[in-house]
Amino acid sequence: MSTAEDPLLGRGDDPVLLRVEGRAAHIVLNRPRALNALTHAMVRRIDAALTAWESDPAVETVVLTGEGGRGLCAGGDIRSIHEDVTTGTGDATRAFWRDEYRLDARIARYPKPYVAVMDGVVMGGGVGISAHGSVRLVTERSRVAMPETGIGFVPDVGGTYLLGLAPGELGTHLALTGTQLTAGDALRCGLADHFVPSASLPALIADLAGAPVRDVLARYVRDAPPGPLADERPWIDHCYAAETVEEIMARLLADGSRPAKEAAEALLSRSPVALKVTLASLRRARGLGSLEAVLDQEYRVSCAALTAPDLAEGIRAQVIDKDRSPRWNPGTFTEVSDVDVDRYFAPLGAQELALAAGRAGQEQAW
Repeated sequence: MSTAEDPLLGRGDDPVLLRVEGRAAHIVLNRPRALNALTHAMVRRIDAALTAWESDPAVETVVLTGEGGRGLCAGGDIRSIHEDVTTGTGDATRAFWRDEYRLDARIARYPKPYVAVMDGVVMGGGVGISAHGSVRLVTERSRVAMPETGIGFVPDVGGTYLLGLAPGELGTHLALTGTQLTAGDALRCGLADHFVPSASLPALIADLAGAPVRDVLARYVRDAPPGPLADERPWIDHCYAAETVEEIMARLLADGSRPAKEAAEALLSRSPVALKVTLASLRRARGLGSLEAVLDQEYRVSCAALTAPDLAEGIRAQVIDKDRSPRWNPGTFTEVSDVDVDRYFAPLGAQELALAAGRAGQEQAW
């Protein structure tokens, strides 16, 4: 079947555009007005494409890009999540996360080179479909972040796995504050592999049609401009090594530096529950081993967040009403008990994501 006849490729107004050029297959996120935010339908379409291309000998490389010029993907469609939480049962969101997290795990294990072009804004769910890939490119325009605590949520899509692997306590700082990373710091934190100037991207992508990824990268990869985190490691490692959010806050305020003060101010604006659950998620993720096991944990946490007030309130304040004045419940760190935090990690029984069990079964079969 020729490319023009392939129903998988769809129409030009589809939210995910698919095409094959030479030896490279392309996934193009196509919701530029929403900064390519992911919907459930987009996740399913990407997964179907990966299934088809995995067994297609003509496809040697998969390339992920975003339309619109502003970024790859700003995350999940949180307006839909807000509507589901406030007027529905939350089941649609659970189903979306189930398929999204499975897609993230699949990308991490994909047997062909998966080139994620992380140009511009790459946040939340956008990190999930890019930073688990085998070849992750950033540019001078890249802004990479996991900003979930700002909407009363917790880093997901394997974010706690990736940030748990970052040097020192950089991942803890990024998870709690949602700080945006430039290219150099994304490389430093292990969320990207190579720096390519944005002006070189069209030529690089075109060359992938006719040459292996390694050969193409050799022509375009450059040294990234340095990011600020290298100089900030001392105070970050000291402050975020504390055992509790309260102690982290105390250390940040006592540090005296401007960046530490700004970090403390950021934490004071976040959901106290989200911060405490995020810290616990990161610390637990470091001991779980595999991405699949961490995604299983994140699914439990995410589902628990659907039944708590802060997620809907955070989305309301930041995206729906845009008053930027969320009313967190509880509103202080001291009101959030260990029991409150532990609730987010409770097993889901028959509703578990169970990616780790499936992965173990595959390995045993091999």
